[in-house]
Amino acid sequence: MELTLLHYLIVCPLIGIAGFVDSIAGGGGLISLPAYLISGLPVHTCIATNKMSSCMGTTVATAKYAAAGYINWRIGVFCAAASLAGAALGANIALLISDAVFRILMLIILPLTALYVMRKKDLFSGENRKELSFLHMVLLSSAIAFALGMYDGFYGPGTGTFLILLLTRFAHMDLQHANGITKVINLSSNVSSLIVYLTSGQVLLPLGICAGLFGIAGNLLGTRCFTRKGASIARPVILLVLVVFFVRTLLEMLGVA
Repeated sequence: MELTLLHYLIVCPLIGIAGFVDSIAGGGGLISLPAYLISGLPVHTCIATNKMSSCMGTTVATAKYAAAGYINWRIGVFCAAASLAGAALGANIALLISDAVFRILMLIILPLTALYVMRKKDLFSGENRKELSFLHMVLLSSAIAFALGMYDGFYGPGTGTFLILLLTRFAHMDLQHANGITKVINLSSNVSSLIVYLTSGQVLLPLGICAGLFGIAGNLLGTRCFTRKGASIARPVILLVLVVFFVRTLLEMLGVA
């Protein structure tokens, strides 16, 4: 598909905003995927190219968490393997679904994901956490990684939030290490699904790379500009992008746009 300047003007700034929002309050994925869809690209191309830009941002974030010592690699390697397998499966399933059906699914799944992510204030209090054996933690974490890896390969938005919730609640990780393992799982699922989409010819590399750079810039800016009131801008921005996405998608389905 031939890209125009308009595609870049719509997608790149929104991906930058997604990175900014994600760094201060989470939920950037609720902006990044609709950003591509608003530009008018086919659904599978949007999901595939979004994986390219997401992969770049997640690589930077994972490196930061690794440098800070928040990643337990004894558990992380098993989670990465499970996530790679799950994401490959999810991406291949996504490619089997038609563009029209996928848009209908997104009109259902996206608002539910957004509602959950934006209403969730505290993922886990950390109270009454039991100590698990290494084997038990590996098995639970790997199962979570496979399931959420499959979701991320198939669709994606909200994956990071769901991972932190499940890892803290069921694998009994503290929030810092749950965040670290989440980055490993997320990076693995992004890489795995990206490979599937690349081999299927769905990724628009120039747009994905350019958008990825905007996403990294937005993330770094958000980290530096964060204030206590900074998170208050996240929800209105997410809601605005979602409203635009819904209106455009409904108009396309009605044959108006």
